[in-house]
Amino acid sequence: MFVDRRAVLRVGGAGLFGLTLPALLRAEESLKARAKSVIFLHQYGGPPGQETFDMKPNAPAEVRGSLKPIQTKVPGLQVCELLPRMADVADKLTLIRCVQHTMKNHNSAGYYSLTGIAPPSDDQRLRDSIDLFPAYGSIVDKFAPNAKGIPAFVAYPHVIRDGSITPGQHASFLGKSHNPFLFTSDPNAVDFRLPELSLPSSISPERMESRKEILKLIDGQTHLLEESAVAQGIDESYQKAVSMLTSKAFKKAFDLSEEPESLRDKYGRTTYGQGCLLARRLVEAGAKFINVYFSEFIGGPKGGWDVHGFDNKPMDPILKSYLLPITNQTLPTLIEDLNQRGLLKDTLVLWMGEFGRTPKINALAGRDHWPQCYTVLMAGGGTKGGHIHGGSDKTGAYPALGQARPEDISATVFHMLGINPETEIRDRLDRPLPISRGKVIEDVIA
Repeated sequence: MFVDRRAVLRVGGAGLFGLTLPALLRAEESLKARAKSVIFLHQYGGPPGQETFDMKPNAPAEVRGSLKPIQTKVPGLQVCELLPRMADVADKLTLIRCVQHTMKNHNSAGYYSLTGIAPPSDDQRLRDSIDLFPAYGSIVDKFAPNAKGIPAFVAYPHVIRDGSITPGQHASFLGKSHNPFLFTSDPNAVDFRLPELSLPSSISPERMESRKEILKLIDGQTHLLEESAVAQGIDESYQKAVSMLTSKAFKKAFDLSEEPESLRDKYGRTTYGQGCLLARRLVEAGAKFINVYFSEFIGGPKGGWDVHGFDNKPMDPILKSYLLPITNQTLPTLIEDLNQRGLLKDTLVLWMGEFGRTPKINALAGRDHWPQCYTVLMAGGGTKGGHIHGGSDKTGAYPALGQARPEDISATVFHMLGINPETEIRDRLDRPLPISRGKVIEDVIA
């Protein structure tokens, strides 16, 4: 259990009313972690609810689109006809259908989704900066760090960007020691391996205990400085790097060849599919927060969910040939695999983009950016199964029942991990800031 500074400071005044420290700790018992790990499947570009998990079959044609809903095993919960396997795991899902904010640009909204903190402006020119807020996983690494050898925060296989790098993917002002273990190798590649976890034959684990030796190794492999956040932060966290470089358990998690070929096929022989399989293995190894970026870029035939309609090509072919099939294959496989191994109850799967898409289909037969109402999916980790929280209006334009903001998603995620959302960190100017400015969505908690 994590008790924050504010709670401890309350002891002084509380004691006047007979609330001793043991009583305070009992009062804070609700913060006991429900989830041990989070797998954050970030859907860059913004998935359209009307073609995924919030369909509008009774709306006009220009709103409902060409795809039809199907019934799931949960009464009243429908999903897109191209997501039949998601229908089969609907009893494991919570759908939050009333998420809302005002950021319409990918970089600003992307930062919002990765941190739960609103950007200073809705500007596509928003640049990555250590003055901006840390990623979810970096906060987890600070307040719930792992034991030696396994990083708390792992991110892969992209550094996402829309032109410039999207902020919110690292530790920012918390310091490089809380950066993710980041790699950009393709888990689906035949020769997938992590060079930063491979020691040269001339260097033994014993020699790696020397600060001088590890810095010499990094100097000799300068490409790591571009790919590995651990390497970039080596001056602050070389002991953490040493423990990972010499950890057999952590290295073992990356050996996907240990998995049955049939299971690898079921996840999908794609970067995303094998990345999600790797996420399950990292959960088993003890990682606490895992960012799996669905795509590096916002859209295109093999990119993210930015389905405006490209080069006079409508969104339907991209949805039908790529975006929906890969979602239907990989997401339910991950949920089923976690559940069959007894991991889902302790692992929160968070499927979320930076916003949704416009209710009305545009002139290019696509949908534009729409942060005013969209759906976030959760599964496991102490959340309810077969549950819908909130609801959108008849076209999916605005929340009609309830309202949630990215801040509330962040508060809920931290709460599920046993970290008080009111916990404070300090920015570069030494100002105290809460790690979340939202409220826990109590309705989604089992």
